[in-house]
Order: sequence, then C-alpha cells, then structure tokens
Amino acid sequence: MNESLETPQQSGPIDNVAAGSHSSRLSSLIFFLLCFVPIFTTLLFGGVDNATWIIVTICWVAIILMWLVEAWRAKGLIFAADPLPLPLTGLLLIGLIQLLPLGSGAGGDILNIPASRSLTLDPSGTRFFLSHLVVYIVFLAACLTFINSEKRLKKLVFLVVIFGSVLAFVAIIQRLASPESIYGLRAPLGAIPFGPFVNQHHFASLMLMTGGVTLSLILGKTAEQNRKPLLMIALAIMAIGTIMTGSRGGLIGFVSVAAFVLIVNFVIRKGSSRSSETEETQKLPRIVTIGASFAVAVLLILATVVFLGGDDSLVRGLSMNAAADDISSGRTHFWSVAIKIFFEHPILGAGLDAFGVAFTKHDTWHGIFRVEQAHNEYLQILAETGIVGFACIAVFIYLLFRKGLRTITNAGSGFRQTAAIGALAGCFGIFVHSFVDFPLRTPSNGFFFLLLVAIATVSVKAAGKGESHRRKKRRSTSHSQ
Repeated sequence: MNESLETPQQSGPIDNVAAGSHSSRLSSLIFFLLCFVPIFTTLLFGGVDNATWIIVTICWVAIILMWLVEAWRAKGLIFAADPLPLPLTGLLLIGLIQLLPLGSGAGGDILNIPASRSLTLDPSGTRFFLSHLVVYIVFLAACLTFINSEKRLKKLVFLVVIFGSVLAFVAIIQRLASPESIYGLRAPLGAIPFGPFVNQHHFASLMLMTGGVTLSLILGKTAEQNRKPLLMIALAIMAIGTIMTGSRGGLIGFVSVAAFVLIVNFVIRKGSSRSSETEETQKLPRIVTIGASFAVAVLLILATVVFLGGDDSLVRGLSMNAAADDISSGRTHFWSVAIKIFFEHPILGAGLDAFGVAFTKHDTWHGIFRVEQAHNEYLQILAETGIVGFACIAVFIYLLFRKGLRTITNAGSGFRQTAAIGALAGCFGIFVHSFVDFPLRTPSNGFFFLLLVAIATVSVKAAGKGESHRRKKRRSTSHSQ
C-alpha cells in the first residue's frame, strides 16, 4: 500500500491508486452507495421530501465511516487531490458567514419578538441548504476518490444509461395512464408531474444528462456493434420522454447536449484522420470552446424565440398564469427582482435559499404568490450569494471544463474518452437549462450531476493487458462455439 502511494499513476488523485490498488469490500460498498443514492432519491419523488433525506443522511454517514476505516487500514489519507470540491466548499463558507449575527436585526420591535441578526434573510432556509451542500461535497469527493478504475467507470456509465432508459419508459407509460399523479398515488398541487418527479421540467433535466452519455456511447468506437441498436432505442425513449414533458428549456438542453457530443466527436475524428494527430489533439480544447460558444449563441437565440414567443405559462409550480400582456409569462419579472436583490446585497447576497423571502420586498404582484425560485440559476446565485458566491460557481464551471477537456484529450480513443465526452455534454446541457430553470435544486438531479462531473474528470486505472487478453480470449472462444 505504501508503494502505491509513493508512485501515483496519474496526475491529480494521488490517493486514488491507494484506494483502488487493493479494492476492499469497504471500497466496493462505498462505490455501491455512490450508485444507490442518486437512484434512490430519483425514485422517491426526486428527493424533495425530508423523509428521503433521513435515508440519504444514513448513507452519507456510512460513506464517511467506511472511508475513515479505509484510511486507517491504509495508514494514510485516501483522498483525490482534485480542486473541484473547493469552489463548493467556498460556497459552504459563504453560507456559514451569512448565518453569523452580523446584521442589524431591524424590525424586531414591530413584531415584539427577537429579530434575527444574521446576514441571511432566511436563516432556516440557509441552514437547510447548507445541510444539503455538505452532503453534496462529501458525495463528490467520494466519487472522485472511489471511482478509480475503468471497471467501476464502465459499471457506472452503463448504470446511468440503463436507469435513464428504464425510467423514461416507465414515465411515459405513467403519463399515458395517469397524467396527474406520481405512481398513481401522489397528485402534487400546483405542478405537473412526470415520472417520479413533482416537476416535469426536472425530469427533462435528468433525461438530458443520461441522454448525453447514451449518445456518446453510440458515436464512440468502443461500444460493440450488437449493443448500438439497444443504445439507440434507449436514446429514443429518453428523447420521447423529454418531448412529452413539454419542457422547452429541457428540450433546448437536450439539443445542446447532442450538439456538444457531435462537435467534439467531429473534431476528434477530423484530427485523427490527419498525419499531424498530436498537433490537432492539442488544438481540441480551443476548437471545442469555439464550437461550444457558437452552439450556446444559437441556443440562446432559439431560447429567446421559444420562451418569448410561446403562449404557455412558464411559471412553474405556482398555480397561476401571468398577465396576458406579459410575453414572457412572468419570467422577466422574476429575473428583474433577482437583479434588484443582487444590487441590495452585492457582496455576500441575501442568503442561500433566501430568494423567496427577499422576493417579497420587490414584488409588484402585491404578494399574492410566493415565488421561491428565480427560474435562472445564475441570477439566483447572484441574488443569494453575491459576487463572491457567483465567483465560486464560475470557478467550478471553469475547473470542470478544463479538466474534462483535458481528460478527453489525453484519454486516446478508448472507453474513457467516450464516457468523458458524454458526461461533460450532460453537464453542459444542465448549464444551458439553468438559464431558464432551476434543475439542480432537485436533489436527485444534483446527485446525478455530480456523478457526471466525476465521470468526466476522474483519473482511472486502465484495465491491464492480462485482463484485456483474457477478454479477447473469452470472446474468441464464444464465437468459435
């Protein structure tokens, strides 16, 4: 174990080698829980109920305890030296600062009760958000540490594809059989469900994440030919499910995912067909950045046309319709209020998950409705955490794409490259969808997003020559029989 720590195989996760060199039962159990939590929260209404988080917290504690035991056995830290969790930790620190009693506490005398002196306008909401954020940070760190071999990576990738396709199929059947309820048992008020999700638009978010991985496998060179028809059927089911949700933001995100996968694969194949393969590979990040920027510009234009020209209500889960003369169906009102909140609290924001409270001051709809989300994650982060929090998110996105593109560039043409393209495409789709919605505020989508982050960036130990030789031998034996 000490030798593996002294000679790390790849840059970044120094301790990944230690965690994977002697794959113990505890390490396998941790990997199982990392796969279990996203699926479990998805099936239980997207994890929006507090009761679901009791089980999630138990899994979280189990992961930490087993992780500590593994470190004790290895006589050293088992931790991926990856900077990706750091921006999220910075967001956590901002939330803790917002809870400090540094505010004025004005208004307490009017109500004859002690007023909160914290910087956040909604201390309970901020505490609740931080409790979830701690779980997310540990979950991401565990993914980056224990998804440490190509074998585990393949299991995870195919789990994402299979779960996404099966869930889409069941959700389509459910929509046709009982469109107003979940599992025929729960009928959410003021929202349109789809599959296990209370919000149909967040089901579309999950589909664009799983669809990106599926499309990348179809276009990749590593998938066996007899599997590609099955992958195409799976992708078609996901696409049909996305269309049936009626989520224009989700559909735009799905198209952006497809564009990302197609552009990256085109650049890779064009580069490999030339003699100067090394030179073209080095140009990949720059070309992908230009292509992605062009795709974003086209998608934003398309989004403007669809969202401003549509006649359907874009107000999610509020049981209301905006005024007839409002061509954006109320969305521009949310965005303008978010900007006003940001200008009032430009440095540290109004408080994590405090948008609903801060909204009431600038609401010109006379407080008839309680709006808790800005329907633009970037504006909401600005309003809730100010410039400092927005910088943390910007750094996270930058680190993700920098390392993800580097993984694609250095992985060659094998399964590692295909998985990284699909996962990074799913993340890109979520970032596009977040311009007009709040997909990552649903816990299960947050967990699946972090899984994709890990798939796109982790340094894994490739299968040894002996193992690949045994696979080829088994294949040749089965063909001869």
